[in-house]
Amino acid sequence: MILIPVTCPDCKSDAITKYGKTKEGKQRCYCHNEKCETKTFILNYSYNGCLNNIKESIVDMAVNGSGIRDTARVLKVSPNTVIKTLLKKSPELENVNYSILNQINDKSSVSVVIQLAEEAELDEMWSFVQKKENQRWLWHAIDHLTGTVLAYVFGNRKDIIFEQLKSLLEPFGINRFYSDDWGAYERKIPSEKHVISKNNTQKIERKHLTLRTRIKRLTRKTICFSKTEEMHDTVIGLFINRYEFCKAI
Repeated sequence: MILIPVTCPDCKSDAITKYGKTKEGKQRCYCHNEKCETKTFILNYSYNGCLNNIKESIVDMAVNGSGIRDTARVLKVSPNTVIKTLLKKSPELENVNYSILNQINDKSSVSVVIQLAEEAELDEMWSFVQKKENQRWLWHAIDHLTGTVLAYVFGNRKDIIFEQLKSLLEPFGINRFYSDDWGAYERKIPSEKHVISKNNTQKIERKHLTLRTRIKRLTRKTICFSKTEEMHDTVIGLFINRYEFCKAI
């Protein structure tokens, strides 16, 4: 007799029992872990999209220059599976770098982060959804010392969108802002805290280049573009949350 140990692919629990069979005759299993979200699963899936490692690969490819159809062809899954997998990540995304914010609020680590987030670079990056007339701007701020993204928002190029970003930056206690001469900055930031200079925004301009290189839908000359604002914001948000906020997502 050969015993094959079975664990839940989601929570890795070994509290597994048989749970009938599928129409194709495959054994279905049930996970008794109360915290498990999967509950039922089968050992050998016919469709690659049902595998957890495939879903992780979909996210990895999205934030490393692959479009929806590129990912579907490589992983041998449906484009709809790619879209649904990415959109399911949207509720987990954060617009503020809480890892840095928590360090600033932690009194025991003041000596370590005393210079952190005192100065910030601001800029907005152009993109579009569906057609170039439907512009979608990424407004974000980075720490002038380290170049780490502090917060970001999406929207048009109006003052009201910058006000949303500014409200997200208030808990950081930033004393000086560096930006270009776009009017929204001059109108909404006190002059004593604002410096208009391209010399002090080189790090955030380099951040734009990284985003356009790593995310296919942001490349200027490409046939890849977002068809919905939700997908556009989700893919860029995934990149920022993973590589800038260091959030496991």
